[in-house]
Amino acid sequence: MTPERVAAAGAAWLWWPSDATVVRDDRLVLVRWPDHYRVAPTVVRVAADAPVAATLEAAVDRAREWGSAELLVWVKPDAPAGLEAALRSRGGVHDDTVDVFALDLAGGVPDLAVPADVEVRWQLDEATTRDVIQVGIEAFEEGAVPDDERVLELAEEAAADHRDRRGACAVGYLGAHAAGGGGLSMAGDVVRLWGGGVVPDARGRGVYRAVLDARLRHAVSLGARMALVKGRVETSGPILRRVGFTAYGQERCYVLPVADRR
Repeated sequence: MTPERVAAAGAAWLWWPSDATVVRDDRLVLVRWPDHYRVAPTVVRVAADAPVAATLEAAVDRAREWGSAELLVWVKPDAPAGLEAALRSRGGVHDDTVDVFALDLAGGVPDLAVPADVEVRWQLDEATTRDVIQVGIEAFEEGAVPDDERVLELAEEAAADHRDRRGACAVGYLGAHAAGGGGLSMAGDVVRLWGGGVVPDARGRGVYRAVLDARLRHAVSLGARMALVKGRVETSGPILRRVGFTAYGQERCYVLPVADRR
């Protein structure tokens, strides 16, 4: 597991839900999230050789067409030089930072000291899907429950991913209470770990570690040799470091105002 391989795996990792609107060309990837996400349009990638000013202008124009007051832009390790400076010059404000972590799984899963009172279940039906959604809303303080039709679609997608060994989503319970969750997706022998979070009143009880342990063990059973996760610096980052993950770089998010032209 080399820094170059981790960097390549991180750069290849782009995600959006199946019902998102995606604008993609050789300069950028721009995502308009479904309404229930309650997230502004997001530039998830700017190509290394993209002309910065023109690319940002195109993204701002599209966000304006969508009626958004702001645009989120992720600055990744392979972003073009000058992107952050251009964002700041346009009034962009740094909003979030994640470390790109990796763990070598060739020797198996390390001991995460999972507490005995946390039960982990897989998202396979409507009930566990609603638990996953609610955990995400409470853990990240954003989003809303989608309509019943979309919930059922998400349940079917999750069950199919688990059945076909493409990925899975785990839910951690304290008694009958859904307290945490997190998903995984397979990309060859790399497992991408995403969406890990714990509701505020259950933090500090080992729920994150239990969900992480279940995902890593499931991924190894699917052939994973390396785990990749983008962890927030102040929350999941310290836990990931303690259990053996190594940071190989950072990704930073900026909030860019989208003002009407006069």
